[in-house]
Order: sequence, then C-alpha cells, then structure tokens
Amino acid sequence: MAALKLKKGSNKHSAYNLRDPNAEVIETHTLAVVVDNEAGVLARVIGLFSGRGYNIDSLTVAEIDHLGHRSRITIVTTGTPQVIEQIKAQLGRMVPVYQVHDLTVDATSVERELALFKVTGTGNDRIEALRLAEIFRANVVDSTLESFVFEMTGTSEKIDAFAELMNPLGLIEIARTGVAALARGTV
Repeated sequence: MAALKLKKGSNKHSAYNLRDPNAEVIETHTLAVVVDNEAGVLARVIGLFSGRGYNIDSLTVAEIDHLGHRSRITIVTTGTPQVIEQIKAQLGRMVPVYQVHDLTVDATSVERELALFKVTGTGNDRIEALRLAEIFRANVVDSTLESFVFEMTGTSEKIDAFAELMNPLGLIEIARTGVAALARGTV
C-alpha cells in the first residue's frame, strides 16, 4: 500500500531502480461502479479509499437510472495489480454496490473529460491562444477584451497538453470534470 503514495519523483521510481526485479509495477485503472443513489453511498465508497490509503486520480458521479435510483461512479486510481484487485473486491462487497467493472481490464473503453480554461492576454498571446484552441478543437464559450474561456472535451492527455501550451500565454484557471468512461462494443 505504501507504493501508492509514491510520486514520479520519488526514489522508488528513480533510474537506479529500473533494473530491480522486485520493484512493484504501478498501474492506472478506470473503474465503473454502479451504486444505489442515496445519501451516504459516495461517502462510503470514498471512505474505502481513504481508510486504506488508496489514491483517487479522478472521480465522477451521476445518476444513470432515475426510476431505479442508481448512480454510476467512475474512479481512476493507481496501484499495484494486487492493490487494484483488493479495491475491486472490497467495492464488490459493499452493500449499495451492484456492479464493479474494471474498464482497463474488462474491455477497451472510451474515456473523455471536459475542461474549461480561462486565459488572459493581449496582442500576439491572444492570437496564439486562439490559434492553438482551433488546433485542439477547443470552443470559445466566453470572451472579453482581456480574456477567453475555452471549453474542450478529450482524453486527459489532450487536456494536459492544451493546458501546458496555454500556460505561457496567460492560463489563469482550469476546471475539469474528471474522466467519464464506457466500454466499447456490446460489453
């Protein structure tokens, strides 16, 4: 479990440990969890993660069945294969949980995230921000003489890349929804 708390810059992932056959492999998994839509369920699911020291990289929740009062929680988490299996097993044992799908293992999936970017600037920076937004297919959803708000849907990597390019052009704020994912095909 301690390996989960390590970041890329930690000693565990240094170049000196690359040949260590005992080094734990850290994987990223996207889990889709169908639960009862009632008070306290999200807190219980999150409590499972925090109580055991597991990290959540992304979390989205929305009701998917109004009549059946069910919600879908999409969680992106990291850990060793053993930790991921523990998370899935523990989620599956919770009473308000109906289904747990590991979209990383069960099938190929489509993952998207929505983000809003506020960028300030004038002159060439403003022109460059608009040019990059067009390349990344970001929409301008608000504009003033000093700023833009761009809206973008895409993979987390695409959103990260756009943010990195907007940073020197005057990026001052980002709002992200977290990952929404579905298995491809009929699975």
